[in-house]
Amino acid sequence: MTDDEVTGRVADDGLAAPDDGIAVPDDEGARGLRALTGETFSASDAVGGVRGVLESVAPGLLFVVVYLAAGQRLVPALVAASAAALVAVVVRLVQRTPVTQALSGVVGVGVGVVWAWRTGDASDYFAYGLWVNAAYLVGTLATVLVGWPLVGLVMGLFASDGPLSGGSWRAAVAWRDDRVLRRAYTLATLPWVAMFAVRLAVQLPLYLRDDVAWLGTAKLAMGVPLTALVLWISWQVVRPTRRRDREPAATP
Repeated sequence: MTDDEVTGRVADDGLAAPDDGIAVPDDEGARGLRALTGETFSASDAVGGVRGVLESVAPGLLFVVVYLAAGQRLVPALVAASAAALVAVVVRLVQRTPVTQALSGVVGVGVGVVWAWRTGDASDYFAYGLWVNAAYLVGTLATVLVGWPLVGLVMGLFASDGPLSGGSWRAAVAWRDDRVLRRAYTLATLPWVAMFAVRLAVQLPLYLRDDVAWLGTAKLAMGVPLTALVLWISWQVVRPTRRRDREPAATP
């Protein structure tokens, strides 16, 4: 599992795709789930900074605004959303900054655009995000039920003696031998389960009613802001465990 896979797509997003606010690691700062390993927490850095937020929000916002402004015509809205995602990639290429987050955004927007264009239903622009959230809900809940909570896996991978820091894979799962750590990581994963469940509970009925305006609004409101809140809650839960987690490494 690579750094990008762990921190970038945990939701519609890293667990979530970028338009739901989980950012892929960029050129600096602790982004996405990797922010949980930091001594301090920055909500801005965790969701990709100002640029990351704009890249996540712009396509969906433009889709809804243009769709309504154009008299509920689908094509102009699809063009606007596609253009916003492509511009983000072009700007990063011109500035020679990492394009991972912008490219993943293009993929998500592209699937939504093609889906809506083929069905002719504007609400299908958001269908991909619903499926992604459903998949992440099942996957994240499964990690809790089998005793391998997602947050624990992330903390282990990015630990000072973990594989992504030049250490071993055994060290990455050493926390499972500690009941206190295992319980803390389980509790820190539950907010993610709740987030995906709440997104589906709110957005799925709107999708079934073809309420594009409210669906787009709900998606934006439950994207970056909700993700930042869940990251902060998880960080608060695992914060007291860091000293305990470092104790074995400090032993001669």
